[in-house]
Amino acid sequence: MGKRKTSIEDIARRAGVSHTTVSRALRDSPLISLKVREKIKQLAREMSYVPNGIAQSLQNQRTNTIGVVVTSIADPFFAEVVEGIEQIARTAGLSVLLSASHRDLEQEIAAINSFHCRRVDGILVADSRISKHHTKQLAQIAVPTVFINSQTENQPEMIHSVSIDDCLGARLAVEHLISLKHTSIGYLGVGDRSRSNQQRLEGYRMALSEAGLPQKTDWVAINDEDSKRSSDVVTGQRMLSKLVTAGVTGIFCYNDMVAVGALLACQELRILVPQDLSLVGFDGIALSRYVTPPLTTVSQPMLEIGRFAMQMLLDLLEEKSVENRVLSPVLVKRGSSAPLKNDYN
Repeated sequence: MGKRKTSIEDIARRAGVSHTTVSRALRDSPLISLKVREKIKQLAREMSYVPNGIAQSLQNQRTNTIGVVVTSIADPFFAEVVEGIEQIARTAGLSVLLSASHRDLEQEIAAINSFHCRRVDGILVADSRISKHHTKQLAQIAVPTVFINSQTENQPEMIHSVSIDDCLGARLAVEHLISLKHTSIGYLGVGDRSRSNQQRLEGYRMALSEAGLPQKTDWVAINDEDSKRSSDVVTGQRMLSKLVTAGVTGIFCYNDMVAVGALLACQELRILVPQDLSLVGFDGIALSRYVTPPLTTVSQPMLEIGRFAMQMLLDLLEEKSVENRVLSPVLVKRGSSAPLKNDYN
């Protein structure tokens, strides 16, 4: 058996005082004289006393943990966001608890409630489906909370947030294809009603409109059967042929995983990318660099999103004033996009 840990009672017996006096002295309580405090702290060091984290948290009402809700633990986008969260949390001495909502409001609420039961100090929620209409659910969030890329148009005013400018990102993608002389440009979206999907579709349409290019309904392919989100790669594989049949020469995909699916479909259909068809993704996940050809994408600053959100939560815990942040994505040009064939020299 291992050696028994030194307790406050052990120090109290050695010092000839009550365990309450020892407890107060170790917390630097002004009720205990400086001389006694220093004597007890010295004894604690000599006896290799290790504070009880649970007991301390009960005293100061802090558990030094934060809860993070993401839609999917397997999603590479959230892997990088969570890494950014952990970098800041680790520096602040906080532990991170992770849960998945699977893009379901009820599961999101259940995850938040679970974190409350664990008495976390704060909560970060990615891709939240909570809106200002969910007053009952909002009332349950009794600790500082930050939303990351909220997926509702009616985000609660009381909630703080860090988000990406989806509309700008979509415009960057489409304007890039336009600069390559593409005039028949499609959008390949996902089967949910998320804010990001709507904003990226809006940005796509705005870029075409500003360039004076045509917009056709069959140039937009959204897998919205039953309004449920299936695998993004599978969506890209299944919907690619619809856009090719419609005659597009360039496609802006909702995200990189959809674009990877589209690449796989192109290989099956013997469509050369970028010679026959240009593809642009969104997110900038690590995988986008390693597919063939490497994917042109609109890159989100994923690590920074996580860092900003975690720092915002720390500021809220310290009762500092914070402002919501909207970050700008950047276009990363790679091998999946090129000028039309007849524009090559």
